[in-house]
Amino acid sequence: MKKRMNRSAPTAILTVFLIITMLLYGCVQQPTGVDYTKSENWAYLPLGETVTKNCDVFFVAPTVYLGTDTSHSMDIGDEETKAQFLGATNMEKSLYDGEANFFAPYYRQAALNAYTMNASESDQYFNLAYEDVSQAFDLYMKDYNNGRPFILAGFSQGSEMLLRLLEEKFDDPTLSGQLVAAYIIGWRVTPEDLINYPFLKMAQNSGDTGVIISFNSEAEGIQTSLIVPDKTLGINPLNWKTDSTPAFASENNGAVFTDYSGGVVKEVPNLTGAYLDSIRGTLRVTDVTPADFPPVLDIFQNGVYHLYDYQFFYRNLQANVKERIDNFLSDPVLLEPLT
Repeated sequence: MKKRMNRSAPTAILTVFLIITMLLYGCVQQPTGVDYTKSENWAYLPLGETVTKNCDVFFVAPTVYLGTDTSHSMDIGDEETKAQFLGATNMEKSLYDGEANFFAPYYRQAALNAYTMNASESDQYFNLAYEDVSQAFDLYMKDYNNGRPFILAGFSQGSEMLLRLLEEKFDDPTLSGQLVAAYIIGWRVTPEDLINYPFLKMAQNSGDTGVIISFNSEAEGIQTSLIVPDKTLGINPLNWKTDSTPAFASENNGAVFTDYSGGVVKEVPNLTGAYLDSIRGTLRVTDVTPADFPPVLDIFQNGVYHLYDYQFFYRNLQANVKERIDNFLSDPVLLEPLT
């Protein structure tokens, strides 16, 4: 009688061999998270004696990685891309760090080319970016915040990530009770967002806290854009109105154009006024032209001033950060949770 052949053992051995071979040759990519206990994974991580202020800002940078035909997520091990990321962070840093300890994680942001894909294709890249931002924020709260009030601040993709963070975490009254404000600049906040997440509140004036500050700059006549395809909610950073009351250039304390070191290249007081469009909710910029401020990136049409959202209104925003922090720290009533 012949002995029955045992196929399970050789099959298991072959399977292990194939897996090892594929790993060695890169055929199977094992996704690994970012270790935010390591300081090199933070663009800015103030610790110890460098934490000198009573408030923090958790800042998420905009898109800097353009992507390739085969790459749609930023590699935070790539030093050249990290330098661009740091530079983009520096361009907004001085707006916040005069009043707050500045925390900013590197993250595997979705590449610019992911914005041109269908959602079914691009979701994986934006989900990966959010996974990093979420983990960095959780570690920040656990190990670095120490109970201080904080601002959430971002631009473009960074604001998109922070809006998702607000939606997924800030129904917690303890967490939302520490929120001074969320500067969701250069990304849309829709009426549907507020319906789906009723604990979110939009800013109504220059000094309220626990609120979202958002706007998207456009020339008059723009009807749609990549950032705001239809409608958004917002506030005017010059007069802090949520209706269409125009603000004049005389109310603009200074447009500031910075470089990748954060240095001021040019400052222009009274550059432009603005008003909120009553239908789109975008910020119509009145005293500059698309020819003066072209979009630079070809995914934006002329007249979409997305890249200038911070720069056009820099000094007004800087003063507003101070006002909201001062209000939060001085008035116990303003410690109410975001409900």
